[in-house]
Amino acid sequence: MPQHEHGPQDFHWMMDMLESVDLGLVVLDLEFRIELWNGFMENHSGLGAGQALGKSLFQLFPELPEQWLRRKVDTVVTLNTRAFTCWEQRPRLFRFHSTRPVTGTHEYMFQNLTLHPLADADGQIRRVCLMIHDVTDVAAGKLALEQANERLAHLSMTDPLTGLLNRGSWEGLLHAEYSRYRRYRHACSLVMVDIDNFKLLNDTHGHLPGDDVLRHLSGLIRHTLRDADMAGRYGGEEFGIILPHTDVDGAAVICERLRRSVDEARVGTHGQQLEYTISLGVAQLTPSFESALDWLQRADEALYRAKAEGRNRVCFDQPTARIS
Repeated sequence: MPQHEHGPQDFHWMMDMLESVDLGLVVLDLEFRIELWNGFMENHSGLGAGQALGKSLFQLFPELPEQWLRRKVDTVVTLNTRAFTCWEQRPRLFRFHSTRPVTGTHEYMFQNLTLHPLADADGQIRRVCLMIHDVTDVAAGKLALEQANERLAHLSMTDPLTGLLNRGSWEGLLHAEYSRYRRYRHACSLVMVDIDNFKLLNDTHGHLPGDDVLRHLSGLIRHTLRDADMAGRYGGEEFGIILPHTDVDGAAVICERLRRSVDEARVGTHGQQLEYTISLGVAQLTPSFESALDWLQRADEALYRAKAEGRNRVCFDQPTARIS
């Protein structure tokens, strides 16, 4: 029999192949009525071919993105060309549960979708085939790798004890904020924070309670700051806080709120209730500052003055703005 002729036996093995392939095959007419619904689709949708054939795809699956799919099919028919959608663009077309034992952390199947125009004998496109590829293993592996890389990047930027930015990452933001100020002249303030008598606290109670105090202060800093503010552990018991779009008066409010929260707090650690205080130095960025390091030095000088004047207070690079 010539290869272009097909008898009943050929039709049987072709149908058997369509039923057994490990991808979804759906043939739709241009009214989106289902004309082919293979075994993959039966198994994952729970709908047999008898329930699906002749039915509207959107009636059976009202959650489908109808407008998007209609546009895709219209393009495929008009241009007589295939279209492809990756799971990274749209994770799935059909909301099928994942059956992959290795990637059981993902509830739903990730899918690639191919839309193929089907021509009749007269060359007219009257049907479109949807091919649904289960790519859950590939997608899950890539997402897991991306999450692992994000965690590694986060760890490389943060201080392991406090969870705040480490010194290198925070200093990078300090230089970037200084550069933005040079360009846009927006108000910005820098705060340096130091735990009072921290060495004495460590010598008296030990390093583990001291670590708990550092973690406690870090938590209060995160709770006090706004989303745009940037805090880091500068070294030892010293912390730096960048307050974008904040003048010295706004910084005064934030610093006093943080100082009071620390002063009123008690840290439960290893069967003890510890009290501690902090000193803070503030410098609002001005055109007179020659560099980010100059800005940092001015805030440090204000911090040292807070220490010298009795601790547990806020001092400013501009003494007239001082809180009593």
